[in-house]
Amino acid sequence: MARVRDVEIHEVPEEVRPTYARFAAEYGPFLNQVKVFAHRPPALKHIMGLLLDLADEALLPKRYLEIVLVVVSKLNECTYCVAHHTPRLVDQGLGPETVANILEPDCPGLDAVDKLVRDYAVQVTTKPQYLRDAIFDELKKHFSEAEIVELTLRTSLCGFFNRFNDALQIGMEEGVIEDMLSRGAKREDLPEHADGAAASP
Repeated sequence: MARVRDVEIHEVPEEVRPTYARFAAEYGPFLNQVKVFAHRPPALKHIMGLLLDLADEALLPKRYLEIVLVVVSKLNECTYCVAHHTPRLVDQGLGPETVANILEPDCPGLDAVDKLVRDYAVQVTTKPQYLRDAIFDELKKHFSEAEIVELTLRTSLCGFFNRFNDALQIGMEEGVIEDMLSRGAKREDLPEHADGAAASP
């Protein structure tokens, strides 16, 4: 259970309910997160609404988005996000062992563009002030400027979600761990600090 109570859909202003309902039904098994964001309807409306809008446009290929989300969540040791996004990355064609070892420099199963996206996400998360033009020259060979902006946005926003989830101890929804295990991932692939509430099915 989170450090604040769950807010149900009937408790939020009527104009925010469509975003609450759609995010909970379509975006993935993130209902516990929505119930916490609902304490602040403007945040629910605009942050969850932003994610829905980006998903509708699907400008950034899903494979690279999920690489970013898993990489950043592993760096920040966010059990909630690693468990939620590992199955999605496996669905994009990366094997469970690749996903488990994605932070390793020579991780097998990643192609050159995968590694470029991985390395960019690492640098944006850990040392953005030291980014050099060379990595942008490489990114521009594979991505439009709009896609590079979205890569950067989603990398940075993922860090926000990692901190938000852990600070408020948002619990894992039922079935998330089982879904992860069904794709070949292992419990030990989750961050070591995972607490019982977050890691247990």
